[in-house]
Amino acid sequence: MISSWRRRRATRRMARGGLSHTIELTIPTHFRCPISLDLMKDPVTLSTGITYDRASIETWIEGGNFTCPFTNQPLQTIDSIPNHNIRKMIQDWCVENRAYGIERIPTPRVPASPAQVREILEKMAAAARRGDCDGCKSMVEKIKKLGKESERNKKCIIANGTGNTLSSIFEAFSNPETFEKRIEILEEILSAMTVAFPLQEESIKHLKSETSLQSLVWFLKGGDISGRRNSVLVLKEIISSYPEKVDELGEIQGALEGLIKLIKDPICSSSRKASLFITYHVIASTSSSSNRERFTKELLQMGLVSLLLETLVDAERSVCERALGAFDGICETKQGREEAYAHALTMPVIVKKILRVSDLATELSVCIVWKLVKHESKEEEDGGIKVEALQVGAFQKLLLLLQVGCSEWTKEKATELLKLLNNLHRDRLECIDSLDFKDLKRTF
Repeated sequence: MISSWRRRRATRRMARGGLSHTIELTIPTHFRCPISLDLMKDPVTLSTGITYDRASIETWIEGGNFTCPFTNQPLQTIDSIPNHNIRKMIQDWCVENRAYGIERIPTPRVPASPAQVREILEKMAAAARRGDCDGCKSMVEKIKKLGKESERNKKCIIANGTGNTLSSIFEAFSNPETFEKRIEILEEILSAMTVAFPLQEESIKHLKSETSLQSLVWFLKGGDISGRRNSVLVLKEIISSYPEKVDELGEIQGALEGLIKLIKDPICSSSRKASLFITYHVIASTSSSSNRERFTKELLQMGLVSLLLETLVDAERSVCERALGAFDGICETKQGREEAYAHALTMPVIVKKILRVSDLATELSVCIVWKLVKHESKEEEDGGIKVEALQVGAFQKLLLLLQVGCSEWTKEKATELLKLLNNLHRDRLECIDSLDFKDLKRTF
C-alpha cells in the first residue's frame, strides 16, 4: 500500500554540518481509493455517491459484488460516472508536489459505453445495407480503435455483438461478383474481427459459409502481411468450432499453400500457431479417408515433414505441441511414414522432445516413435528406424519415462516400444551393458 512519499533532502547548511532532514508527504484521504487505498488515477462515482478508482471498482463488480464497498448499500446501477473534479484536484496536487518525485497522473480516456458501441454498429449495418463501403469502413475503423484503447473497451464491444455484426457484413461483402471492389473494406473488417476475439457462435455461422471461406483463403494466400495474419486467425476460430469445415477448406485452391507459407515464414507467433492448428485438423479431422490421404499427400509434396522438423528444433512449448500433433497425424498414413523415415532428423528431433517440453509433447513424441517403429518394414529392420532410435537414446528415455510416471496410454506405448527395441539387435547393439553394474552394491 502506498500511503506516502518520502524525500530525503539535505540543504547545503545541513550538509556542511553532516545533518539530514526527512520530509514525509502524505496523500490526502479523499484522493485515495477506498478499496486499494492508493492514489486514484481514474476516479469514478457510483450511485451511492462514493468515489473509487475505476480499475478497483470494476474488479469488485466483476467479482459478482453488487453493493457499495464503503457503505455496503445495494447498487441501483453498476454504471459509474467519471469524477472530473476530483481528478483535476489530484492532477493539481501532483503538479504542486512534483519536487517530491510525484508524477502527474494522465487524463484518462473516456471508456466506451454499451450505448456508444450499439450506435456505431447500427450505423455500420445501415451503411452496409446501402452498399456504402466508405461509410461502413469509417464505422469499422472507429470500433477497432475503441477496442484497442483498453481491455475494458474490448470487453464492451464483444458483449454488445460486434463480432456478429462484423461477420455478417463480411459474408455479405464476400459476394464473388463484387469481391474485387470490396477488398479494402473486407480487409478492414478482418482486422477489426481480431479485436473482437473470441468470436461467438452466431458470428462463426456467417464466417463458415462458402463465400466467406473463399474470401478468407484469398487473403490467406494473396493478401498483405496483415491480411494473411488476420485471415488465418479467423480460420482458426472457425475450425475450432467446426472441425468438419476442413474438408471444404482443403478443397479451396491455394488454402493448403497459404498454410504452409505461414509455417515456413511466420508473420508472428500467433499466426504460426494458428497455421499449425489448422494443418493438424486438415490431416486428422477430415471426414473421409480419401480426402485425408489426398490432403496429406499435397502437404507432404510441399515439404511439410521438413518444415515441422525444422520448427521443432527450437520452438516454444505451444508451437512444439502443435507441430508434434501435425507430425503425429502425418504418421497415420503410409506415405507420411515413408517421408519421415527418409528424413535424417526425424528420430533425433522427436526423441529429444520426450520429457523435455510438456506432458502433451511427451505423449505425442512417444506416439510418433511407436508408429514409426511399429510399422517399419522387415526389410529395413537391420539398419532402419529401430537402430536409429536406439542410437539417439530412445531406450533410456522410455525407461526414465516409466519411472517418473505418465498416462496409462503413454505407459502402454512406451512398454511396447521397449520390448520392440530390446528384442531387436540384442546381440549386435546392447542398450544396457550389464557389466557396467557388476560392482554395484545393492542396499537390499
